[in-house]
Amino acid sequence: MGRKILLVEDDRTTADFIRKGLAEHGHVGDHAANGRDGLFMATDGGYDAIILDRMLPGMDGLAVLSALRAAGIETPVILLSALGSVDDRVTGLTAGSDDYLVKPFAFAELLARLELLMRRRGSGTHVETVLTCATLRMDLLKREVKRGERAIDLQPREFRLLEYLMRHAGQVVTRTMLLEGVWDYHFDPGTNVIDVHISRLRRKVDADGDQPLIHTVRGAGYRLGE
Repeated sequence: MGRKILLVEDDRTTADFIRKGLAEHGHVGDHAANGRDGLFMATDGGYDAIILDRMLPGMDGLAVLSALRAAGIETPVILLSALGSVDDRVTGLTAGSDDYLVKPFAFAELLARLELLMRRRGSGTHVETVLTCATLRMDLLKREVKRGERAIDLQPREFRLLEYLMRHAGQVVTRTMLLEGVWDYHFDPGTNVIDVHISRLRRKVDADGDQPLIHTVRGAGYRLGE
């Protein structure tokens, strides 16, 4: 089902790129080219999510964000910025944004983050307790994982990693998404921590000649699926 999303972005090329991608995935993308218009449009509370550029004419993105939160508007916000240092990300997140994406970015990553935020917002109506992908089954309440009838014993971080992959089954999940979603890092510490855990998880999930479910997508990330 299509969602209604507000894009506040002054760069016409970037705005057209994002709106085209949203439309292709069935979403309605309204656009404001400056901070003041964006704030006015956002205050009606009718949007499922807001994509907000940080550097805007008239009123910058952080000021728009602060005004929205002060007005009690809790619409999920993804902040876009060319400023990618740890301090910049922390400032954006503590100002009230739900996510922070550094330019340039792949639209697929923006879309995946948007859909995750919108699912979280609506999660009060339905809470998933069992995740499945092909013959793989994860019971979140019992903390059990099975591949067919075979039980899989996972360490806590492996469980969390597999849960993230299963919630994004069929999608390409980037290293940045895994760092932020599984390790709570909003920056890359420059280690091979993801590769090590993926390798361990793959040995457990795709063991005994089972059809591989965990795939490496060269230059992009990982995908769970047949």
